[in-house]
Amino acid sequence: MQPAPFRVRDAQARPTGMPHATTHATVPDAGPLFDRSAAIFDRTRRQLIPCFDAFYGAVPPLVERAPDAELSVLDLGAGTGLLSQQLAHAFPRARFLLVDVAEQMLEVARQRFADEPEGRFRFALGDIAVFALPPRQDVVVSALAIHHLDHDAKRDLFARVHAALVPGGVFANAEQVLAPTPDEERAEHEAWIAQVRAAGISAGDLAAALERMTADRLATLDEQIAWLRDAGFADVRCTFREGRFAVYTGRRPG
Repeated sequence: MQPAPFRVRDAQARPTGMPHATTHATVPDAGPLFDRSAAIFDRTRRQLIPCFDAFYGAVPPLVERAPDAELSVLDLGAGTGLLSQQLAHAFPRARFLLVDVAEQMLEVARQRFADEPEGRFRFALGDIAVFALPPRQDVVVSALAIHHLDHDAKRDLFARVHAALVPGGVFANAEQVLAPTPDEERAEHEAWIAQVRAAGISAGDLAAALERMTADRLATLDEQIAWLRDAGFADVRCTFREGRFAVYTGRRPG
């Protein structure tokens, strides 16, 4: 089955290569789920992610390059561009391609970066399970997106990310992870609900978040670390963990 066409906007050219041949896909209706929340998405981030600053802030140091480095950065499941914004501030000469399945989320990202120099940010509407990753990337990142794929598709994506990176290139994923046991998962979920309510989230915003979470297909941190190693990554490690939120990374050898 051929994947649905995607559009690349504000780009000089369509990403290189054909869509990856696979039957994997994101959970049905993930795009519309997130499109419906695009207008409130950023407003609720700090309430829904109690460790917001530390979580997103853990990614730029993993790049381990000079601030003036000219980097090619691919952001998978970029949403409204929150993670790319962190990297753009840390690396002002980096250039970005933001990919997401939800068109309205990307529209918010376009507005976020509207004042940036022309060509610094490009945007692609596409499903990361089948999107043709452009080669020669210095950095590939993702935040709270890959957990929408089934486990086989996660492993497949990790292998394709490895192939898309230059030797020495870095992959970093800021992710929501599954607890090791069902009892621990229930406890983490209940603790998270208590935290977001204490942060003052409205009943409507919490209901919208819980609706989006129906698209989640979580894996444990240990599983994802193992899948990165299976894909050929070196220096694989978790650098941040707080409750259900974790940041892990790997580097293509070379």
